[in-house]
Amino acid sequence: MATLSELEQEWDAIVIGTGMGGAVLGHALARAGQRVLFCEKGRSSDEQAQALRGAYPETAFPEPLAPAPEHRAVLQRAGRYPEQIADRSGARGSSFIPFIGSGNGGSTALYGMALERFFPADFAPRQAFPQAPADCTLPDAWPVSYQAMTPYYEQAEILFRLRGSADTLRPTEGRAHLMPAPPLTPASAELFEFFQRQQLHPYRLPLACEFVEGCSGCQGYLCARECKNDANRICLRPALRQHGALLLDECEVLRLEADRSAVSGVVCNWRGREIRLRGRQVILAAGALESPRLLLRSASAHWPAGLANDSGLVGKNLMRHHIDLYLIRPKLRPPFDNRQKEFAFNDFYQVDGQKLGSVQSFGRLPPAPVLAASLADDLRQGPAPWLAPLFALVRPLVQRFLGKLVDQHLILASTLEDLPYADNCVTLSPDDGARLQLRYRTRPHDQQRIAAFRQLIKQSLRPYPYQVLKQADNNQRIAHACGTCRFGHDPRSSVLDANNRAHGLANLYVVDSSFFPSSGGTNPSLTIAANALRVADHLLGRQRT
Repeated sequence: MATLSELEQEWDAIVIGTGMGGAVLGHALARAGQRVLFCEKGRSSDEQAQALRGAYPETAFPEPLAPAPEHRAVLQRAGRYPEQIADRSGARGSSFIPFIGSGNGGSTALYGMALERFFPADFAPRQAFPQAPADCTLPDAWPVSYQAMTPYYEQAEILFRLRGSADTLRPTEGRAHLMPAPPLTPASAELFEFFQRQQLHPYRLPLACEFVEGCSGCQGYLCARECKNDANRICLRPALRQHGALLLDECEVLRLEADRSAVSGVVCNWRGREIRLRGRQVILAAGALESPRLLLRSASAHWPAGLANDSGLVGKNLMRHHIDLYLIRPKLRPPFDNRQKEFAFNDFYQVDGQKLGSVQSFGRLPPAPVLAASLADDLRQGPAPWLAPLFALVRPLVQRFLGKLVDQHLILASTLEDLPYADNCVTLSPDDGARLQLRYRTRPHDQQRIAAFRQLIKQSLRPYPYQVLKQADNNQRIAHACGTCRFGHDPRSSVLDANNRAHGLANLYVVDSSFFPSSGGTNPSLTIAANALRVADHLLGRQRT
């Protein structure tokens, strides 16, 4: 464990958060010889003998319930975020614990390992959405082009040891460095061939996975077999063990101290003790929910609206993707293996002049008791809470039905790009300044796109029987949160500059998904990693031109 005397030095870089952005950037700096200190609010699963691996933590709750404050200790052992946030989007309001990571590796410790590039069109979002509503805040273009990001995409794909195949709808993309994936499982092979006959273009989804014997995919929980190439395994652990970096886990950063030009101190609660850290560079990578919270909590006489918030945009323009799940009954009779994400197709990414998103295999649903508990919580907090007691009466029947859904279906997930609006946001609760609250409502323009996407998928699945779990409007499904500290050239319309440095502050960078000015239509993790490598080159004075 670090001593106070060790911590009193001035670090070359203090990295707050160890998810995809923080771990990748911190590893690059440490490998280049810099003294790097990681501050992680969650508990290190590498240091816990009691870490929960190989199963959803909900299965260890005393009874089947949706995650609640009383489950904090169990969630922490499983690398899960344990805090309730308030949803103030509707008249009634609700609270929930989001399904995101907290611990070494952040949300990558839970992810399904699909690492996809954005398309070139994603870097010119306004052109792709000519009919966007007037209050939509899409920029004309990202301040970094797809071409500038391409070498960093390749570097990240090699770093995370991706296995998969090239998407033929990206004809200019060289992906020779991708390693081969294992053969498709029988049920996935059936659907893959079916989509090919439909004149669609399925391909093997690039996965950051070693596919060791008995691999279960481990989507939603900590991997038990050292199979998942997450940010901890690939970057954080090597930074600590090979390159001299130091990690403070269970270290909550309370505020950043700054004058008008630079951050001078990082004030933390480290295992019950308040400490103050100093770094030449401060890298904020706590996630698109937590990073704006910390900036807003760091308000001062120099920054009365919140640190780096001269634009008033810290926490604004929240995006989270509109995701639905399609439960498909293959012709193959059960039992069959449905644990892995295996393929995807992007034929509906841009179609008929409309930009939608991606379709990919999802892997296995959570166990039936976990699904039933989530459904009960949705009823309790939904528009008809009086249904919750009735649900308890039929819960055994519902649970048996859900068990069949889990075991006898292959799941596809549709990921629809959502658009940024300033009033979709995360803020501090006026009742409790330490608590996070969000507001997010889906506009009619986006509802129309959701309906169009569903219709296209319906047509593509005929004649397969299927069911849709419509989650696109559910704010609790916020695993892809992004956009709350967007980057751009103009300090009046962005929080960060093109190199992810906070406008007006010489030594503060934000490298999690907060920086996205648009959400794209596929998984964000690879873009976060590629951008972190780009920012690392900038900080090390070797950025490509």
